[in-house]
Order: sequence, then C-alpha cells, then structure tokens
Amino acid sequence: MIDTEGYRANVGIILCQDDGRVFWARRIGQDAWQFPQGGIQQGETHEQALYRELEEEVGLCSADVEVISYTKGWLKYHLPKHLIRHDSLPLCIGQKQVWYLLRLITPDHKVRLDSSEKPEFDHWRWVEYWKPARDVVSFKRKVYLQALKEFYPLLFPDQQLPELKNRRGPHGFRR
Repeated sequence: MIDTEGYRANVGIILCQDDGRVFWARRIGQDAWQFPQGGIQQGETHEQALYRELEEEVGLCSADVEVISYTKGWLKYHLPKHLIRHDSLPLCIGQKQVWYLLRLITPDHKVRLDSSEKPEFDHWRWVEYWKPARDVVSFKRKVYLQALKEFYPLLFPDQQLPELKNRRGPHGFRR
C-alpha cells in the first residue's frame, strides 16, 4: 500500500529479551543488518501485518511474544535516489512505519529464519539496545533512533535516556 505522498505503509519489529538486548538480523546474502519489517497489505491492520511479518521473517507467532507497545504515529524515511524504482507505479519514495516493541516469552530456539518460501534473513543474534541505531544503513538511522528512544523508558524505567549525538561519541553514532 503506497499512500498519495509516495510512502509505503509498513510495520517494524523490535523484539527484545528481558535483559534489554534486541533481535538483530542479517539480510540474506548481504552484509546488511536490520530489524524485521514488512509492508502492510490492502485491508490489513498494522497489528495483523505485525503478526504476519513476525511469522514470515522470524518464524514466531503471537503466543511467542508479548506486545509491550507500538509507536504513537508513523515514522518515515526516504529511500536514496538509486533505490527508487521510477518505472514502477505508484512511485514509492520511502516508507512510513508503525514500530512495535515485543518481548520474546518463549525460548529463542523457536526463531526460524526459514519459515517462508523466500527468507529475508540468514543469520540473527541478540545485541545491546543501541547497536541497531549505530549499524543500520544510514537512510534508516533516524527512524531507528526515534523508535528506540520512544521505547527506551518502557524497557529501562529506572534509567535516564542517554544523550545520543549524531556523530562519534559515547554511543558511537555517525552522521
């Protein structure tokens, strides 16, 4: 579903453990890591898309996770010019995403990256909370930071949000 502004409706999934580490997956055949995400289909709610994508990309079902929260609005990013498919209509210039924070409540050996016909990922691991915002492809970094900042107080209620700078600093962010 692409809206009138050219954004594809999408859900993003931040899957966490009790210790605050998050699920980080490598795109199949690439050296590119990201959170699971996927498009919302026509007639589908973002919650329905969440569970469909969770099963397709990670092999988990609703009974394997607890929904902690989701972002209050759409978080948007633009695709770099070289990734825009100008020969495809309607033209998609980026994604608008509702992000979900989920807690894994079953053993992590239930994760299956090969549960769909066309797997998205070939490897995964648990990483510290801020690593994805440092290491994701640059055009998604702002959205990752927005989602992680919004969810931080829910996972770390006794900790103050660290100062995150968009340059090399204590948390290693780059422009």
